[in-house]
Amino acid sequence: MRHREKGRQLGRQTKHRWALFRNLVTSLLDHERIETTEAKAKEIRGFTDRMITLGKEGTLPARRRALAFLRSKDVVSKLFADVAGRFKDRRGGYTRIVKTRRRIGDGGEMVAIELVSRPEAPAAQKSSSPPAQPSAGEPQKSV
Repeated sequence: MRHREKGRQLGRQTKHRWALFRNLVTSLLDHERIETTEAKAKEIRGFTDRMITLGKEGTLPARRRALAFLRSKDVVSKLFADVAGRFKDRRGGYTRIVKTRRRIGDGGEMVAIELVSRPEAPAAQKSSSPPAQPSAGEPQKSV
């Protein structure tokens, strides 16, 4: 029986599992959206929320704790400078999980895990599409 046993083992030994979580959280904070399996995404939610909370604290000990978990100094700098500022008024729930597809090889449920508040630059590029080309039946204007 599994009474009071928290967490998923994901078919890995402890050190491998912790390395996987650290790499996934580092990638998520760096790219702000990653695609992974549903079980892995549900596991890294708590770690990501904890790192963002450390970023909101903004103290040197909090930065050292984040650096002890995350894999990159650049990601820690981004966390404390940019990401934590976006969530300063939010009390929790910094990530969102969106189901995307079934994996071709084994049918695993794939999800995208992303930060709730992402920068709007990619969305602005999508909305500004080039002007439509005239169809073959319309005369073209020469300038």
